[in-house]
Amino acid sequence: MFRNILLLLIFLGVFQHGYAQDLDSITFVKTKWTKKAIKANSKLITHHFNDQNLFGSNQNISYIEVKNKKRSAVFVIGQELKILKPTSAFGLESNALAAINGTFFDVKNGGSVDLIKVDGSVVTQNRLGQGGNRSAHQQAAILITDGKLNIKKWDGSTDWEVKERADNMMVTGPLMSINNMETFLDSGSFSVTRHPRTAVGLKPGGRVILLTVDGRNDNSSGMSLFELRKIMRWLGCTSSINLDGGGSSTLWVAGEGENGVVNYPTDNKKWDHTGERNVANTILLKTKR
Repeated sequence: MFRNILLLLIFLGVFQHGYAQDLDSITFVKTKWTKKAIKANSKLITHHFNDQNLFGSNQNISYIEVKNKKRSAVFVIGQELKILKPTSAFGLESNALAAINGTFFDVKNGGSVDLIKVDGSVVTQNRLGQGGNRSAHQQAAILITDGKLNIKKWDGSTDWEVKERADNMMVTGPLMSINNMETFLDSGSFSVTRHPRTAVGLKPGGRVILLTVDGRNDNSSGMSLFELRKIMRWLGCTSSINLDGGGSSTLWVAGEGENGVVNYPTDNKKWDHTGERNVANTILLKTKR
């Protein structure tokens, strides 16, 4: 008798969890997103789930979808070794169409803590852990060759970055999926706690998504990495990677609003577009010359 009741409770728990998952995916896919064409065959797409209707929470999502065919737009890494400045400043100073914050960095001294290579030259090295161990954000990279963006997984070797031929490389992570296969995400606080998030995804046909999820506010809770991976999949991405998030998460588009910031960065603890954190590096979208 007790065994039958226990099995029933387990079944109901699994059923309820699966049902909630289905509701989230249906809600997400059927949402009427606000879409605005920007230059270089790209679109700015946003939606505010403000009725506790995505993962049982409010969520504000902003992303750019870009045709990654090198015809009218190119991707570029923006970085500084010592100076920290807002994502919007990187965009404005580079005359970019759009910018999104990049990988993890030294808040006190500046510079990335992950390897960055620009125009064939390594400008920062990975700051490895004890015993030369890589952190989860050093096990994949964004590669840019001739302005075209790709995502690649670490091959396990110590000289992986040296072997990669891409002229521009930003080591970052954790990697969430690659070529339609989900990758391992640990169960640590960084993965399971909801935070503002920044992600890059690749879709079939060469499209790229640059995405932010706002968080740390009643208007938007932020997401765990597991939730972030789901929405990237629901957007059609076959590969997706997490970048630095939290107060760093910023999506900037030239000419949008008062300052170009389209999401709600959290460093000022207000629900507005002025709370950008100073960062060390970005991914830029620029017009092809």
